[in-house]
Amino acid sequence: MWKKLAVYFLGFCTSGALAQEMTAPDIIRKAMDHYRGLTSYSEMTMTIHRPDWERSMTMEAWTEGEKHTLVRVKEPKKDAGNGTLSVDGNMWTYTPKINRVIKIPSSMMSQSWMGSDFSNKDVSKDTNIIDQYDHRLLRQFEQDGRQVYVIESIPHEEAAVVWGREVLSIRDDWVLLEQQFWDQDGALVKSLKALEIAPMGGRNVAVVMRMSSQDKPQEWTELHTLAVAFDVELPANQFTLSNLRNPR
Repeated sequence: MWKKLAVYFLGFCTSGALAQEMTAPDIIRKAMDHYRGLTSYSEMTMTIHRPDWERSMTMEAWTEGEKHTLVRVKEPKKDAGNGTLSVDGNMWTYTPKINRVIKIPSSMMSQSWMGSDFSNKDVSKDTNIIDQYDHRLLRQFEQDGRQVYVIESIPHEEAAVVWGREVLSIRDDWVLLEQQFWDQDGALVKSLKALEIAPMGGRNVAVVMRMSSQDKPQEWTELHTLAVAFDVELPANQFTLSNLRNPR
C-alpha cells in the first residue's frame, strides 16, 4: 500500500513540476491546439440574444492546422448555405441569395459576424495570438481541483489587431475558461466565457460559451457545441473557394 502511495505521490509531483516548467506561450499554444486538434469537425447552435428579440442558427465547422477554418450555416432555411472561409489570415464569405463570394478586408475582421457578438476574427478561430502577442503569466490558482492559469497577452506593435491586450484564463486540461478583450485605453470591451464544460470528442470541451459586451450585459451570443470530432480525415478541397460556393 505504501509503495502504491509513494508511486502516486511521485507521479503527482512530477506532473506538478512539468506544469510549473511550462511558460505562458506554451500554455497558450496548448489551449489553441486543444480546441482545434490537427483537424476538427463540429456541429453548433448559435443563439443571438437581445432584450426585445432572440434568434438561433445551426452551423457546421471544419478546421485544419492553425490557419484553415470553414463555417457553414444549416438552419434556419433563410440563412442556409451562408458560409465563411478563412485561410492563412484571409477570409471570404458566400451568400447563396446573391451567389457571390466576397473577400473580407482586414479592416472588417473586427466587425460582427451575421449580427452576433462574435467578430469575423472570432469565428475564424484565428490563432495569431500565439505568435503576434507577448505573453506573461499573471497568476495561477486552484479551482475545483484543477489549476487555472491567467495569462496577459499584449500584441506586438506591428500586429494588425484592435485590442490593447487580451487576458485568458486556461485550465490545466487546456480548456479556455475565459478570454477578455481590452481596448487601447485599458477598458474591458467584451469577454468570452465558458458556461458549461463536458467531455466530447475524447477531451474536455467548453460546450457552452457566451460572448458579451461589457457595456451591454443584456446583449449576448451563446455558442452551444452539439457534437465535435478531432483529427478527422478531410478532403483535399475542403478549404477552397470552390467548396465554399458549391459544397460537395
